[in-house]
Amino acid sequence: MPVMMPLREPFTDAVDGQVLPKIITLGPDMYGLAFHLMKLLPARFIVSRAIERGELAPGATVAETTSGTFGLGLAMECRVRGYPLILVGDPVIDGTLRNRLEALGARVSIVPRSTLRTQDVQQARLERLARIRSRLPSSFVPRQYDNPDNPASYGVVAELLLESLGMVDALVCPVGSGGSSCGIGSFLRALSPDLQLVGVDTPGSILFAAPEGPRPLRGLGSGIIPRVLDHRLFDEVHWLPAAQAFAATRRLHAEHCLFMGPTSGAAYHVARWYARSHPGARVVVVFPDEGHRYARTVYNTRWLDRHRLLTPPVETPRTVAHPSEVRGAWTRIAWNRRSRDEVAGSAPRGVPA
Repeated sequence: MPVMMPLREPFTDAVDGQVLPKIITLGPDMYGLAFHLMKLLPARFIVSRAIERGELAPGATVAETTSGTFGLGLAMECRVRGYPLILVGDPVIDGTLRNRLEALGARVSIVPRSTLRTQDVQQARLERLARIRSRLPSSFVPRQYDNPDNPASYGVVAELLLESLGMVDALVCPVGSGGSSCGIGSFLRALSPDLQLVGVDTPGSILFAAPEGPRPLRGLGSGIIPRVLDHRLFDEVHWLPAAQAFAATRRLHAEHCLFMGPTSGAAYHVARWYARSHPGARVVVVFPDEGHRYARTVYNTRWLDRHRLLTPPVETPRTVAHPSEVRGAWTRIAWNRRSRDEVAGSAPRGVPA
């Protein structure tokens, strides 16, 4: 089992003080783990471990491919520690996020749109990262999708949860790299084998063997399979489309005054349904980051209406027997702690095994 980070270390700077989440009561036996910026936790842990192991030398450049909040966590950590940082992203990177990254001293390198017409976005970013590293005398790549220190970093969150609430019955997590869901879930499962781990994905993502397609809901799902994602930990999986996640995000804000991003809204929507469906179960849901990046979109009624994303939330998911049946609506499947290959290779509905 990965080593937990100590919980009681004093905060030494403002960044340090933003690592751990708040635990918030959302209803009877339902709690939220509300992070300021969840990806700061693995960023800090990965960099710290790399320094301890001698993989990140003084003055070396940290370089990573990301267009999301892991890059922001790295930018904060590298700024505090004094390491140069290069982030390779793609043209869909949020403009406000890019401005903040550069204000923290990161160099942001964007793959041109012309390249993406003929090449997969992830592969294009990796190749650009490789070219940049070839020109550096020394560098370190955190590799959030492959690095086991990513899920290991969440041991401290499991410890905080256990000290605050004791054992829980279900953990509902949005899934991107799989670091938080597999990290928190594996620590809790070691103490409580019956813990139910519920993953929240979005249509178009291939993480759980659903058909690949466009993903208007950024920050949730992926077009690649991260090595840190252990599918065998999950009991059930939900796919929530963007419009439903946005409606749930606004509901979370209206009902609990929690100003969070749409991945948090997606997880909240699933957790509400799960709690209603399992009365008496103690349910914890993970909220990865705050909603400042979405003030002009998710929290803007005119923007939602213009993009035909202003819709009331659907209260019940459609249950399917195979991920190939996932379409645009809210969908769930009983994953039953199987590998991705086991689920993908099982017979779809109406097809003999």
